[in-house]
Amino acid sequence: MQEQDLLDKLKKIERLHAGATTPGEMDAAADAIRRIRKRLEEIERTEPPIEYKFKFQDGWNKQLFIALLRRYSITPYRYSRQRRTTVMARLPRSFVNETLWPEYTELSTTLSSYLSEVTNRVIAEAIHAGSAEAEERTGAFLE
Repeated sequence: MQEQDLLDKLKKIERLHAGATTPGEMDAAADAIRRIRKRLEEIERTEPPIEYKFKFQDGWNKQLFIALLRRYSITPYRYSRQRRTTVMARLPRSFVNETLWPEYTELSTTLSSYLSEVTNRVIAEAIHAGSAEAEERTGAFLE
């Protein structure tokens, strides 16, 4: 997958989660963001935001999630003594379940696939083509 293909796919995912219905809406990423922000504002009028705690295994997914929050004008934060992989945010439950988390999951899967392809290609070309898993042996295991 080329970088431009990745960007196009990520924009397509964004439009899908914004609920774009016409060809004009599908072509306008800015309109998709505006639609999601409007949906969030409508939900917040009827459903109070609650504090969520999100934990991530790596910096890439955390960075993606924070960017998504900020795109929708949601302030990510964490408390002192919380791990750097923790992100807190105040959001309505239905927005998290119906919009934010499904969009994040799809974006994360797409981005992870791309990063994996790039990593494998760079390792094969720059270091060594044989980067398969290490062989498994039976016998004693000492730490």
